[in-house]
Amino acid sequence: MSYSLNFSGFDELTRKLSALSSVRLEAVIAKQAVQLLQRARSAGGTPVDTGELRQSSRADKNSMGYGAEYAAHVEYGHRTRGGGYVPGQYYLRANVEQQAPIFEEDLLKQIGKAGE
Repeated sequence: MSYSLNFSGFDELTRKLSALSSVRLEAVIAKQAVQLLQRARSAGGTPVDTGELRQSSRADKNSMGYGAEYAAHVEYGHRTRGGGYVPGQYYLRANVEQQAPIFEEDLLKQIGKAGE
């Protein structure tokens, strides 16, 4: 089981941006995935115990995620065998929240270039 963040739901946005012809939405999305990966691999970007979770981080042209099977449990929290609960660390959510304004800025730059 892997845990990843996929950039999807952009159908309407893609149609509108395609109408602007030279907008390079795919390049913007790929840049975001790479920057999320860089953030995940930097200090504080991913919780580290053994380093396996950070090492399992990966990105392709439109997604960034973790291959470690327990990644979702670290993100969202989990129950323990003894009936306790370990709260989530929300590391991926925090990275996405940091990336969101950069993504918006990059999109606006591309839209501006398309209008020139």
